[in-house]
Amino acid sequence: MAVLVGKKAPVFHASAVIDGGEMTEKFSLDQYLGKKYVVFYFYPADFTFVCPTEILAFQKRAAEFEKRNVAVVGCSVDSQFSHWKWLNTEVNDGGIKGVKYPLVADQSKTIASAYDVLAGDYEAGENGELLFVGTPMAYRGLFLIDKNGIVQHQVVNNFPLGRSVDEVLRMVDALQFTEENGEVCPMDWHPGEDAMKATPEGVAAYLSKH
Repeated sequence: MAVLVGKKAPVFHASAVIDGGEMTEKFSLDQYLGKKYVVFYFYPADFTFVCPTEILAFQKRAAEFEKRNVAVVGCSVDSQFSHWKWLNTEVNDGGIKGVKYPLVADQSKTIASAYDVLAGDYEAGENGELLFVGTPMAYRGLFLIDKNGIVQHQVVNNFPLGRSVDEVLRMVDALQFTEENGEVCPMDWHPGEDAMKATPEGVAAYLSKH
């Protein structure tokens, strides 16, 4: 599994559904460079079970991401047409209607491969045919990208393990705090709590109070 932290987020241009129903053919995270932070996350597939709990949870917290100047973008290996259908299916019928942030289509699996979250790979068979070994879907990868397009945080879960939106918001807060104040954030840090200077004296001062 590649570690992308500290590196430029892989660039892509792909089809997507935005605003809950509008299709676009050339969606890119480049539109946010210099303007917004990005939470870019992968989920395995449309019309599944754990996935809608995460997708809807991000939408429910949309105002909290917006006030932090963060764009939330989802991605799976489904087509834009599958995204559109799911986005226009009522929640009570297994859909995710009401979700407004972009969902990117990665049918070619090139985006999942670039972020190294694809749960398998292509290999040559005995007769030279190309075979996919593994599961042709993305793991639950999540990447926090700063305004300069640099990945600052990543986490990857296996298919059954849903993520925590609270933890994503905490990481956004920690990143923005360090950028604004020059201090580092200790374990389980939350806004309003003590941070510390990245020096031996700073660590000692923090530990003496905790």
